[in-house]
Amino acid sequence: MIDAHKTAEQIKQLAEQAEQALDGRLPDTNSAPTRLHAAMRYAVTGGGKRIRPVLTYATGQALAIKADSLHGPACAVEIIHAYSLIHDDLPAMDNDDLRRGRPTCHRAFDEATAILAGDALQALAFEVLINDLSPQARAEYGCDMILMLARAAGHQGMAGGQAIDLAAVNQELSLEQLEQMHRLKTGALIEAAVLLPTILAASLKASEQDALRAYARHIGLAFQIQDDILDVISDTETLGKPQGADQALNKPTYCSLLGLEGARTKLREVHTAAIEALQPLDQRADLLRGIADYIVQRAH
Repeated sequence: MIDAHKTAEQIKQLAEQAEQALDGRLPDTNSAPTRLHAAMRYAVTGGGKRIRPVLTYATGQALAIKADSLHGPACAVEIIHAYSLIHDDLPAMDNDDLRRGRPTCHRAFDEATAILAGDALQALAFEVLINDLSPQARAEYGCDMILMLARAAGHQGMAGGQAIDLAAVNQELSLEQLEQMHRLKTGALIEAAVLLPTILAASLKASEQDALRAYARHIGLAFQIQDDILDVISDTETLGKPQGADQALNKPTYCSLLGLEGARTKLREVHTAAIEALQPLDQRADLLRGIADYIVQRAH
């Protein structure tokens, strides 16, 4: 039995660890170009659950990897996530005015600065990923880590999923098509957050690698299903972004396809599969199991 209170404390500690690591790797707003740097910090440090870096640290713990070796990949996945939110919110995409309870980046600054901030954050993610590695680790693991993050962020991952999402407005998708869209748009970066530490674990068994990959795929989907449910049952103040935004844009979601109760059933199935996938890692993966519980129980 996973102790929910203990898990919540561990997640809080790892999120705070991520905040400190991010603060030390973002540009100083007093250095030129100051407006660009301010927009970059605004987008990254404006709250958020930090679930991606938390997953990176938690996977590292399960594999007995020191936290100092995980700051780079943990920050890199969160910086990529922040860049994607800037661009997703732009008028040419979702045209959102609110993110995490405050104005979106292009509203707080301007569209041109927001676009540049997203571009700069994407580049910074790869810089941080490599800079944090020792020269030996950079030579041994650097290319594999860059390749994994690039695939998760690009046309085979997050950007490709966003393209499918934009094309799906006012369209009817099958459940298989919807899952594929979200495995790319949301799941790919979550999968990278879990799997990047495995590159540093030289003695990792193939069964453990497969277990973590399956876990990551299931929780990535669970995260999106819960998002779709919250978009229906929650409110703007709790969500920190406009409630009902997907419905207003007539986007296909798990709730529109399966109904609210059907989406909840699907969420339970995916959550169970995520927990079962971790069997090869025994009690070492208890925190990852707790995070899976948190993902499906969160209120925002």
